[in-house]
Amino acid sequence: MPTRRAVTGRSREPRARFAEELRLLRTARGDSLRQLGERLGWDWSLFGKMEKGETIGGPEVVQALDQHYGTPGLLLALWELAVSDQSQFKERYRRYMALEAEAVSLWHFAVSVLPGLLQTPGYAREVLAAGGLKEPELTQQVEARMGRRELLEGVHAPSFRTIVSESVLRTRLHNAGEWRGQLEFLGEMGERGGVTVQVLPFSAGPHGLDSTDVWFLRMPGGRTVAYTENAYRGELIEADGPVERLQRAYDEVRDVALSPADSRKFILRMLEEVPCDPST
Repeated sequence: MPTRRAVTGRSREPRARFAEELRLLRTARGDSLRQLGERLGWDWSLFGKMEKGETIGGPEVVQALDQHYGTPGLLLALWELAVSDQSQFKERYRRYMALEAEAVSLWHFAVSVLPGLLQTPGYAREVLAAGGLKEPELTQQVEARMGRRELLEGVHAPSFRTIVSESVLRTRLHNAGEWRGQLEFLGEMGERGGVTVQVLPFSAGPHGLDSTDVWFLRMPGGRTVAYTENAYRGELIEADGPVERLQRAYDEVRDVALSPADSRKFILRMLEEVPCDPST
């Protein structure tokens, strides 16, 4: 039986630490994902998703892994930390949603995916499915995301500005018809009153938000809060200092982004590149 090791500590986030430890233990044993699946009687793709941080699995599979690697309780403890971290994330997100409902203006920068407020159902479905969601939760989440678009309706809707990295627009959906619909919708929304869409081209070069999707919510009293996120974690930031630093980075990005008019032309050019046959 291998000696129980201390946790590496290379990753600070519980979910990332859990995924990292799974990967290190398997590679130390010389197992492939398929071999691991065959030995434990689980679908090997589940282990792959767990090692990528796309899912944390359930207690039964984690206990089986602990037994397989001879690390009694180690992986289960890391799994419990990851579960707790998910719960805290949900609490922070609920607070963000409450603040969003009161905000008078929303500023956003997208480096990974289009903002949910500007997503079509087809885009939302493919993005959420890529994150590991399955039915029926997948359909529920798509419907919930579409419901959020009502935030931009009505006389009391907040003003909304999004700056979208070119990398987001170069990441096409698999279905050409759905991708065409998403680009058309993005262009249409950019012409609506109260909504501003800008594109940050590759030619703008490196910037302070290279790896960060961020939202700024300006509240009725003038206070601004920020929310940063990636595929697996979100953080609500309310302290003045960090919010101001993020705002400065956002202002610099806005300075080098295409104007709203040029951004619309950019989106139209991208539309011309989409195959006409929706099945391609």
